[in-house]
Formats: sequence, structure tokens, C-alpha cells
Amino acid sequence: MTHLSTNTDASGSTPSASPAPGRPWHSLPCEQVLGELGSAPGGLAGAEAGRRLAEVGPNVIQQTRGESVLEILWRQVSSPMIYVLMASGTLALFMGKTVDGLVVLGVVVVNALIGFVQEYRAGRAIRALMDIVPRMATVLRDGVRTSLPAAELVPGDVVVLEPGDKVPADLRLLTMRSLRTDEAMLTGESVPVSKAVATALEETVLADRRNLAFGGTLVVSGSGVGVVIATGARTELGRISELLQEADNLETPLVRQLGAVGKWLAVGIVTVAAILMVVGLWRGYPLVEALLVAVTLAVAAIPEGLPAIVTIALAIGVQRMARRNAVVRSLPAAETLGATTVICSDKTGTLTRNEMTVQALRTPVCAWEVEGVGYAPSGALRPAAGGDCGPVQAERRDELLAAGVLASDATLAQAGGDWKVVGDPTEGALVVAARKAGLDPAELRAAWPRLDAIPFESERRFMVTLHARPDGAATSAFLKGAPEAVLGRCVPQAGVEPARVLGWVEELAHRGMRVLAIAARDGDAGETALDEAELHGFRLLGLAGMIDPPRPEAIAAIRRCHEAGIVVKMITGDHRATAVAVARQLNLVGEGTQGVNGVDLERLDQAALAEVADRENVFARVAPEHKLALVRALQGRGHVVAMTGDGVNDSPALKQADIGVAMGITGTEASKEASDIVLADDNFATIAAAVEEGRRVYDNLLKSLAFVLPTNLGLALILLAAVTSFPIVGGFPVLPMTPTQTLWINLVAAVALALPLAFEAMEPDVMRRPPRLPSKPLLGGFVLFRTVLVAVLMTAGAVGLFLYEYGHETAAGVPAGVALREAQTMAVTTVVLFQIFYLLNCRSLRDSILRIGLFTNPYVYVGIAVLLLLQLAFVYTPFMNAVFGTSPLNADALAKSLLVSLTVLPVITLEKALLRRRERKADLEAGRNGRG
Repeated sequence: MTHLSTNTDASGSTPSASPAPGRPWHSLPCEQVLGELGSAPGGLAGAEAGRRLAEVGPNVIQQTRGESVLEILWRQVSSPMIYVLMASGTLALFMGKTVDGLVVLGVVVVNALIGFVQEYRAGRAIRALMDIVPRMATVLRDGVRTSLPAAELVPGDVVVLEPGDKVPADLRLLTMRSLRTDEAMLTGESVPVSKAVATALEETVLADRRNLAFGGTLVVSGSGVGVVIATGARTELGRISELLQEADNLETPLVRQLGAVGKWLAVGIVTVAAILMVVGLWRGYPLVEALLVAVTLAVAAIPEGLPAIVTIALAIGVQRMARRNAVVRSLPAAETLGATTVICSDKTGTLTRNEMTVQALRTPVCAWEVEGVGYAPSGALRPAAGGDCGPVQAERRDELLAAGVLASDATLAQAGGDWKVVGDPTEGALVVAARKAGLDPAELRAAWPRLDAIPFESERRFMVTLHARPDGAATSAFLKGAPEAVLGRCVPQAGVEPARVLGWVEELAHRGMRVLAIAARDGDAGETALDEAELHGFRLLGLAGMIDPPRPEAIAAIRRCHEAGIVVKMITGDHRATAVAVARQLNLVGEGTQGVNGVDLERLDQAALAEVADRENVFARVAPEHKLALVRALQGRGHVVAMTGDGVNDSPALKQADIGVAMGITGTEASKEASDIVLADDNFATIAAAVEEGRRVYDNLLKSLAFVLPTNLGLALILLAAVTSFPIVGGFPVLPMTPTQTLWINLVAAVALALPLAFEAMEPDVMRRPPRLPSKPLLGGFVLFRTVLVAVLMTAGAVGLFLYEYGHETAAGVPAGVALREAQTMAVTTVVLFQIFYLLNCRSLRDSILRIGLFTNPYVYVGIAVLLLLQLAFVYTPFMNAVFGTSPLNADALAKSLLVSLTVLPVITLEKALLRRRERKADLEAGRNGRG
């Protein structure tokens, strides 16, 4: 047993426990790595490991403190409109208006609770990264193999890896046998990576550093020993954690726009309220009454029900998306996806099936196309265009496939109606192709029992197996691997000269295929073992070209995105040739496109990076920092970016993107926690469906705003008219509505009618129009014009009826107080009925009620029925009369309110007709200019 007596570098000094950051360990020989780390094949001495642990700290990824409950709660009330409401409610309480004040403050509390429940999640992405790091590791200390907590590992420790282990830190491999690791969560590589010990070039990208094993990845097969080169935050996993913390938490466009609307509304309301109070005092209002006017204006003008309307509309959109396999983790994301201008998508499993499939076979004489995609053994093999492949060539094709099966370990199984490959996906593709040709892999393996095998390793780039022939008279060896490695062990054959075969390989590689060469050699009956030094004399059987095929539904979904003005970009860890070939099949790029490698992005300054990010649609061999940089560059160009991913390496970009979309099936917990939306089926088509739903959510929110805001402006105008021109009776101003009555309209009436708009059917052109500009204000010219038009109409009707009823009643000798209550009740009823008829016009902002269908949204009529019942209670029940200061109305008063409120229908119908006419004229003019 070997023990270490000291740990020193070549100069005799004790090396630092913290290796130089960025050291290219993959390009250094094992002996030099051990020397620079002050280690040895038998590991560190226990005392030295303890010293290093004290110097570099534990092998853990530090967590950042998430938001506290109080911080989340405070954010719900830290908006200008809420400040105005709280001030108004508090002022009402001090003025002795207890009911008014409590109702206003109650609205603030309810809205805050809704927002708090919505946002109560944060800081879990870093914790998810923590869960990836294993708790225990097998190491050599003092030359003795032992198990200790992974947190105690230090640079220089020698770690032993076995199948099923999670790699506990970043390692430089010293020895290995058939070691393969699953690095998909870190690099995006779709198949397990075969490891090596030999040095690599210093410029080798992360995904191709085969002599390194990365912390958090999984050992699929084989074994190995490696020396720790980085722990904790210095590992690739830790570096991603730091990138994740650097990524910005961006506000969604809707949140920003609602915030801007709230800010300007608050400033405007406070200003007008102050002016109104001054006007009231100038006209002789008592101070308390002047303050009450200001409070009433604030309550009337602020759309108190808007937060609840927005939240519920988003929640309904979330439910619709969930039914279409898109699980939304934060409510604003339901709408933001509809504003997306660029979707950056991973390739494997999202745009493709994540099922390696043989699509082409090449024997020395004939080429074959393999129909059918995925692992289901259904499909057929047919000669390639122009080929003349008879029965003899079909036999040679089957010989090629049989050899591929015998030189593989993968099996095909069916579970729940779905076919799955057990083992290496590349070998599984050969097994599926054999099944399509009518061969039974199980029967082949039974008839040709395996005697020996040399497994695939990256240094040799091939696998070879030895089998007893069915007649028992001889043996056969089957070789499969990289074409160059296989050709070097084949005998010369007419028509299959190496240069010609490599030309076939180039043709298949240009189509994005991974190419395997397969060869055979007959041997003597007494041969029972393989000798790697004697592996020659093989006969080339042919080539198999395979690819992870695009999802057919992804092709259709990309076409829909393009029609909707959304650019789709592929960002993948796969090789550039494969990525470009798949992108061509998906119609993402044309024939001339070359794509961009991640390392090429590092040479660009910010301006050039932004230009390339905007121009190119295929990015290959990208590292986590490349993805993050691409997302930021696109956002800098004004894009709303949706980013998809499933690995830990995707987490920083998912968090930085306006919408992070994680994969529900293959995605890591870290990617899901960093995302806004999780796809239950890992399918790009689901993103397109979610975009469609997001645009529907925005349309319906805009309809709700166009419905709610005229009510608030109308109520403010009604109060403004009263303060500036209504009489003062007995020292008190005559107001058409009290604060609690305006709250009734704002909350009960507006919310009951606005919520059904969230269920409106999708507009027919929702995916045939470009995304709205992120900078476009929520309250555009159209909404503002509609708001003013309806508000003025509502004000004229309500004020006119109020003055008529109040003057008529007082002239008839009715006491002023009784007349005031009846006139106020009539004004409120007029506004409520006005809202009902205006709601019907808001079901489509541009089309008529008849065109969209009277009964396409039955919830509208449910809302109207509920509101009518509530309004009857408001007018006729003693309890509501006492709380809201209302009075029962007779049939004549109700009829007058109904007739006045009906005026909104012809006015808005005419406005829509004029708007459509103007749009058609503009389109016609644009068409003429285009032809010119």
C-alpha cells in the first residue's frame, strides 16, 4: 500500500489549495496535473487535505438569500395608486366617514393578498443546483480508498467513479475503462459522452473536453479515477450558479405598462383632487366637505377592481395554457409570451424527437432510405432515388443491419404503448432499423452468441464483438465505429476505396447525420477472444447515417410563429453541422446558412454580438455564458425573448429571458425553478400554442381596460361637474354620488362585467399579426379616444338624469334629503345599465356584436344577470339602502335610466364602423404603395 509522506511541487514548496482559475487542465498530461496540484495517484495525505479545506472552503454552492415574506408583501402595496387609496381611506376615517374609509382600505388589503399569493416563490433555482451535488464521494486519502462527504473534497483529491455515481467535483481523469457520462444537463449533449485520458488542445470547447468529468453529471457506464481540479463555486456547475445570480429578474412588458399607467393615473388623480378641493373651498364648501370631495374623486377615478381583473384574467389564461401542456409558474408570463418577438429554442427533444433514427444506409453498391422516425419499429426501407437495388443488394443491406445489431448492446422495449431504447441511443437506432427491415434482434443475438467484446472508447473510436456463427463451424467479428477508424482496419475492396467511402460520409454528414461504418471479418472456430493488436482484415459492409429527426408538429409550429412575426432561433450544444441540417429541415434557415459556433461569439464586441444575435438563427456548441450573452444582446435590440432549455447550463439564460421555458419531462429541477413556464410534453408546438393563448390574454385584458377606464373617467367627470356647477344646499354640496356608491360601481359593477371578457373567444387574426412593440403604450390612441368618448357620454346621461330627477322632486315638495337619495340612486343605476350595454360593445373592440356572435361567450350573460340581481338589491333592500344611502326607484325612473343608457349602443357601433373604414382605406393605400 502506497502512502504519501509529503505534498510539494517541483520547487519543494507546498502548492496552493486553490488552483489558478481558468487553467487549461484538459491540455496538460496527467503527471503535470498531479504535480501542479501537489497530489499523487494515491491521493492526498489527510493532514494536507484538512489544510486545503480550511483554505478553499467546503465543496458546496453557496445559496443567496431569497426574498422574505415581508419584502414580497411590501411590493404589493408599493405603487402610486395604492398610496392614493390608502391616503384616501385613512382621511375618510379621520373625517368620521367610517364605512367609506373601511371599504376603501379593505380594497387595498384584498388586492395585496391576491398579489402576494401570486408571487410567493423566489430563490429556489440556486437551491435546485445544490441538490445536484452528491452528498458522498469515494476518494483515495493516504493511499486508502474511503467514503467521505462530498463537501470535504479539495483540489488534489483523487476520486473513484463507478456506474450510477454523480461526479462530486470537476475532475481531470487519470485512468478509466469504458467510462461514459451523461452531461446533457451541463452541455446540452444529447447522448452519453465517452471519456478519455489523453490530452486535448487548449482551445477545445467545454463539450469536447473528454478527459474531464464535471461535477453534477452522472456516470452512465464504465469506471474511472480522476483528480479534483475545482470545487464549489470554481466548478462548471458553480460558475453557472454565479451566472444565475447575475441574471436579471426582468419586469414583464405588462407589469411595466400597468406600472406606468398607475403612476400617471396617481399623479393626475392627486393633482385633480387637489384642484377640486380648492375649487370647492372657493365655492363655499366646508373644509370637511371639500376633503370628502377629494376622497370621492380618488375613489371614483382609481380603478380599484383593475388588479383583481388583471389577476383573474391572467389566471384564466394560465388554466387554458395548462390544458395545452404549458404550465405557467408566474401569472404575468401568461400574457408576456404573447408579446414575444424572438424564441430561442434548444434543439434536442424540443424541436427534435430526442430519438436517434437511422435515415440512410449505404452498402458498397446501393443506397437506401429508411422511412419512419423515432423508436417505433414501423416504417420501410426503400432504394434511394435513382438506385437500382435488387434482391442481392437487399441481402447485403440486411447483413449490414445484422452486424450493427450484433455489435451493439442496446435493446428495444415497449411500455404503455410507447417504444423505448434501453442503452445507447445510437445503438438503439441500429436495432430499430433492423426491425424495420424485418430482422429480429433477439433471434439474431441468440443465433450468434457473443464470445468476446472490446467496448467503445473515445481513444479507439470503435467497438468490436466476436460471435460464434450459427453453424458452429467458424466465428465472425463485427466492427462498428467512426468511419476513419473502421476503414483503417479494412482490406482493400473494389468500389469501396477509402476516398470514395469518405465522400459518402461527407454527403451524409452534410445532411446533419451522425455516420457509423460497419465491417465484418470471418475467423476460425477456435477463436474465443479478441486481441486489439490483431484487429485488421475486416470487410466493409457499409455505412449507417442517423439523426435525431425534427418533430413534424414543430415544423408546423415554426411556420405559425413566422406567420405571427416571431423569429425562431436554435441555440444548442450540438455540433454545428448537425444543428444547421436540422434547422434546414425545420425551415429555420436556407441552404446557404453556416451557423455560428459559441467560441466565435467570444471574439465579438457588444455591438457585433448584438448584430450577429439578431441576424443568425443557428448557434451551436454554446456554453452557458454564450446563451446568457445572446439573450441579453437580443433584449438590447428591443426584443422580447422567450428562451427554452432543460439543463442546468440553460438556467442563467432562462432566468434572464423575458420568458424562460423549461422542459417538464427531461428538464432538471434547476432549469424548472429558473423558468416562468414548464412544458409538460417538451414540445415546441406547445410554445406556439402558449403564444396564441398569451395573445388572447392580452386582447382580453385590453378589452377589460377599454371597458373599465371609461367608467372611472366618467365618475370623475360626474364629480367634477358637480363641484364646479351644482348648488350648495343648507351648507352642504349636492353630489350625484357618494364615495361608497362610486366604490359600488367601481368594484361590484365593473368587476362583475369585466371578468367575463377574460373568457372571450380568440380573435381570428391572433396569429396572423406581428407582435406588439414592447415600447407601445398600453393606453394607445385608440383606447384613450374610446375612453374619453364613452366617459363623456356616460357623464352627460348620468348628470342630466340626476339634475332632472333632483329638480323635479324638490319642485314637487319632496324633502331635499329624500330627493337627493332618489336622484343619486337613479344616477348610479343609469351608470350600471350604461356599463351593461357598453360591455356588449367591448366583446370586440373593432367588430360588431353580430359578427363575433351573440352567444360565443355565455359568461357575459352570466355576469349581466348577476349584476342585475345585485343592482336590484342595491336599490330595493333596506340593508343596502342603509349602507349605500340609496332609495327604491319606481318603474318610471327605471325606464328613464334604461333609455339613457341605451345611447351607448348606436354611438359605439358608428365609431367601430368609421374605424374599420379608416383601416380598410389605410390597407388599400399601403397596397398601392407596395405595388408602386
